[in-house]
Formats: sequence, structure tokens, C-alpha cells
Amino acid sequence: MAARTPPSQPAGTPALRRMGLMSLESPLMKWIALSLIFAASIATAQTTDPPATAKALERHDTSMDRGFDDIDRDVDDVLWYFKLGDVAAIDKVRIATSKPLRMKNPTGQGAGNALIMPVYVFTPKGQKGPAPLVVFVHGGVHGRMDSGYAHILRELLGQGYVIVCPEYRGSIGHGSDHYEQIDYGGAEIDDVHDARNWAVENLPVDANRVAIIGWSHGGFQTLMNIARWPKDYTVAYAGVPVSDLVQRMGYKSAGYRATFEEFIGKQAVDNVAEYRKRSPVTYADKIDTPLLIHSTTNDEDVNVLEVEHMIAALKAAGKKFEYKIYENAPGGHVFNRIDTRLARDSRKEIWEFLGRYLK
Repeated sequence: MAARTPPSQPAGTPALRRMGLMSLESPLMKWIALSLIFAASIATAQTTDPPATAKALERHDTSMDRGFDDIDRDVDDVLWYFKLGDVAAIDKVRIATSKPLRMKNPTGQGAGNALIMPVYVFTPKGQKGPAPLVVFVHGGVHGRMDSGYAHILRELLGQGYVIVCPEYRGSIGHGSDHYEQIDYGGAEIDDVHDARNWAVENLPVDANRVAIIGWSHGGFQTLMNIARWPKDYTVAYAGVPVSDLVQRMGYKSAGYRATFEEFIGKQAVDNVAEYRKRSPVTYADKIDTPLLIHSTTNDEDVNVLEVEHMIAALKAAGKKFEYKIYENAPGGHVFNRIDTRLARDSRKEIWEFLGRYLK
């Protein structure tokens, strides 16, 4: 008798049917069906309108990224207390800036309202009487003040300085709205000065002893601030500062130039005047604040030629300032912010320079 070949099992076996997994009424099957429909709609959209789909997905991914950035910042805020809580009272305040937030609808509700900016405040424990103030400006295009600077702040706190760190417009970790307010070389400069003014008015600090310091974009901010308000700062330090945006666009990649087109509205080739307007080198003749500049020949971010141009402009304007260009310093762009002997010695030079005017 010939053996019978058993018929192939139907998709829904008795066991699965008993579990209710193969019923279209089950939550699992509904979820699978909806997922398939969504996938099919994406595939169709990609076939019919790729740019629109790509933009939608990019917005989704960007929104998710901003959310993770905010969580990362929340975690990092806690680390400040672990790293500096033994030597400092730590606070985070929100202040209104002097420049309004940018809105898509300039006549909509709330148009013209001030941007609300977070500011970190570090006060030495046991401080008595008005103390010197240091405005510490974080670096990075879309950067933020993170606890990786804790070792530097500890050194400053040990000298009795109150420190304020503004999270100026465009800083990351404070929501998409704050991030998208970036105004490179524009209103962000006012934001930092607003933090200085708020501190002088609200903290136990000496308005006649105010320093401003920063590295990279923080150095850029430092130079722009002392050019616009030279009498409001007693002394300044600019480490590896972005100094000339026109030069910078010349040695950076096409992608980098496209990013600045988003910031400023046009590329430098189409609006040189605007890039010069947002460059510290343009205002070298306005700088009267005692200033120290550091750079290194092997900087992989801010090419030393930018800093050399700034130095040459200050000399041409007859300004008295100090500078040092290191030769191939280990660490390149971050050479005196890391934990090396050279970095510690370099920072010692900075603190001695500040101390001449703040002590």
C-alpha cells in the first residue's frame, strides 16, 4: 500500500489557533498587519516622493537625537555634584536674554519675547564677600557645558573665583527649540554678555574684576565679547580661538561650508561681508581688554593660520596683549585642556595671567 504524503500544514496550526495568535482579531496580528501596511506605505512613498520621505525621516531622527541629547545633559548635570560638590555650591538658573528668540511667524503670539537661557553657577564653598567673576564660555558649534571641564573649574574654584557658564542659543541638550536658535557670531554673543550682566547684578561678585575665558568657539566668543564690550571685562583668555570665518571657509570642506550656510544664510563666496562681520579679526582695533591667546601648530580644528591672522591684526592695531603658539603640542586642538604635564603648565600660565588682574 503506497504511503500517503501528508498534506502541508495550513498557516494556522491548531496550537497557534488555540493561542489566538493566528486570528486577525488578536492584538499581535493587528500589530503585524499595521506594521506591514506602514512598511508598504513607506515603500510606496519612497517610490513616488523620495525627498519628502527622506525629510520626514530625517526630522524624526533629528527629534530623537535631540531627545537623547537632553537625557545625556540631565545625567551630566548630576555628575557636576559628584565632581565638584565638595568645593562648590552648584546651581543652574534660567535668565531672559536681551535678544528675542527667532520665530517662524514673526507676528505670531509671543513674537519678540526674550530667549530664556540656562546658566550654570559655581560658587566656592565658604566664600565671603564679593569675589572675582569668571565667565566661562563653552566651545563647539552646538556644544554645551559638560562635566568634562570639571578639572578646569576645580582649579578656578580653588583660586576663589565665582564661575558662570551660559548655555547660549544653539547649545545642545536644552530641547530642539533652543538648539535651532543658533546664531553664529550674532545674538549668541549678546547671550554671553547677558550672563555676565546677570551675574554682576545677582551674585556676590566684584563688577570690577570680571574675566571671560573659553576655548575654540568659546575663544571666538571671548574675542567677540571683549571687542564689543571692552570695559565690561577686566581680563580675557582665548584658547585656540576661531578668529576668521572667511579664512576658515577656505580651508574647511564643502560639507562644513554648507553647515555655515545654514547658520548664516549664505556661503562666504556669496556674502563675504557677513562672514567678516561675524569674525573677531575684523574688530582687532576695538580690543582693549588685557588678553592672552594660546594656539598650537598641529591644531586639527582651528588651523593655526587663523590665530596667527588674529595676532597680526592685534599687532597692526598697536594692541598690547600676550600670546604663545606651541609647537606640535600633544593633544592638538585640546592640548591644554587634557591631563598632561604640558596642559597643566599651560593652564598655570593662564591662571597667573588672570591673577594679575583679578587678585
